[in-house]
Amino acid sequence: MHALRRLPVLLAQAASRSAWQAAQQQQHSSLAAAAPAAQKISIGAKYLFGIGAAAWASQSDSVAENARLAYLIPTRLARDVITAVSIVVDYKTALNAVPEGDEAALHDALHACHQRSADKLLKLCFDNGGIYIKLGQHIGQLDHLLPEEYVVTMRQHMLDKCPVSAWPEVAQIIREDLGQPPEVLFKEFSTTPIASASLAQVHVATAHDGSKLAVKVQHAGLRESCAADVTTIEFLVNAVRVVFPDFNYMWLVDEIKHNLPLELDFNHEIANAERCRRNLASPKSSVAKSVHVPAVYPQLTSARVLTMEFIEGVQVTDRPGLARLGIAPGALAQLVSQTFNEMIFIHGDVHCDPHAANLLVRRGPAGQPQLVLLDHGLYRQIDDGFRREYAALWRALIFSDKAGIKQHAESMNAGDAYPLFAAMLTMRPWDQIVDFDPQLEHLSLTSNKQEKDMLRGYAAIYAKQIGDLLLRMPRPLLLLLKTNDCLRSVDLSLGAPINTFVITAKTCNRALAEMDMQQSPGVGSWLSARASMLRVEFIMAAMRVMGLWVAVQRALGLGAAAGAGSGLGNGGVVYDEGVLEQHRRAAEAGIVLAAQADDSARTAAATAA
Repeated sequence: MHALRRLPVLLAQAASRSAWQAAQQQQHSSLAAAAPAAQKISIGAKYLFGIGAAAWASQSDSVAENARLAYLIPTRLARDVITAVSIVVDYKTALNAVPEGDEAALHDALHACHQRSADKLLKLCFDNGGIYIKLGQHIGQLDHLLPEEYVVTMRQHMLDKCPVSAWPEVAQIIREDLGQPPEVLFKEFSTTPIASASLAQVHVATAHDGSKLAVKVQHAGLRESCAADVTTIEFLVNAVRVVFPDFNYMWLVDEIKHNLPLELDFNHEIANAERCRRNLASPKSSVAKSVHVPAVYPQLTSARVLTMEFIEGVQVTDRPGLARLGIAPGALAQLVSQTFNEMIFIHGDVHCDPHAANLLVRRGPAGQPQLVLLDHGLYRQIDDGFRREYAALWRALIFSDKAGIKQHAESMNAGDAYPLFAAMLTMRPWDQIVDFDPQLEHLSLTSNKQEKDMLRGYAAIYAKQIGDLLLRMPRPLLLLLKTNDCLRSVDLSLGAPINTFVITAKTCNRALAEMDMQQSPGVGSWLSARASMLRVEFIMAAMRVMGLWVAVQRALGLGAAAGAGSGLGNGGVVYDEGVLEQHRRAAEAGIVLAAQADDSARTAAATAA
């Protein structure tokens, strides 16, 4: 569902991409093509409206549902098309009105268009609800891909401030699903929700034993509207392919059809939550006491009503709230990174919607920072074969191992496009991915505006190639890309206080070693796995020592480190070639010594065998 969140703006994105390139190149003529495209969209929409209701009429036995779908499909599709055409025309007319060569006016016009278009998209999401709310939520996390106006507008309105269902509708769903009205099932039940998201809203209640509860109730009519959305999106994807052949997102329909019914069944969410609780409480987990999954009350739960313990906490990105709790952003960032790295690389069972509203933090029983995981509706379980390749790929990315990146990216159907595939995973350009960085910071993102503009430019230029890669990559990777976007957004909101890639490198290496031991149990396998883990630890330790030494030299104004020669820039620090050579030698020495230890372990393994 990663790219699903962008679907309703595909048409606008295509026009915006042309506008963006025109703004950079000062070639207004390229925008003139938007008008014929908009005309094609309008013509195509008339055809789609005519067949929309019929498409679903043959798929349902319910006359009432058919009637509702016959209304919803053309209505929602009309909103989509009108919004898209409006955005296209706005970019075209506003930018063409700017005098040639007036860069300041062009800049102002472009940003004004971005804001107007973001407001239109926000209204579309609220009007359609359901899947479109999820679209808006994800747009609010794409800091490095979309213009700031889109990101800020969606982030301010979409996480937990969505439109709410009326109390009579909520009470009716509870009565239908649980057999009795809320006033009978609960001692107290607040009629005003404390939060509302894309699929449900949350009410505070009190059990008859006095326990404080959070009751999640699905929005009324959501199942019918989501069924209409699947059909609408399928039509839109086909329309996009006709108008803009470079955009081929047909695979998205399959992803929606697979994931949406699961998210709409809260029994499925309970099963995900229980697996997550077991995984993170197991001896394999290093975060067992630092992560909490709220307990569920099965007797007060159904497919559309989920009752769980109420948790007091603050969102992970609430910096003032963290300060009140005395929780350092660095400690929290480390905990979030450890938790999700374990989910992906150790357990192979991943919470794929970790945006800020789904991650709370509180003080645990022992006073330690404790991460609380909410909303377990969207998960992806990955098999050991994929997990091995994905872990090996990330280890190669972190250590700038070009051969390893190529090998493991090709195993995921990247082919010759492995540099672009690596850039999609890391949100960094290829030359930076493979450039040596003594502090392992080459994959880190910043909030620098120039960097964001650069990445947005790349996304526009390589849109077709990105679409082609998404078509052929393994299906589990789609939700992992979305997960990565969410986690990057959280990390940036915390100020990126630590190098989370160090945690990723260690977790990947551990996962690979454990899988080797499982595949070939015995003393020899254990020795080989331990040697492999020590190799990575040694290399990282050598890099850290050399980094500290260079920092000391610079602080004291000694040697080449005090200069600002040419070389690799890292967060405002410039290393000259002499310093880089010291780091290269330290890393190479670590690799040699670790390889010797690995060889010794393999020899011991052969002897033991």
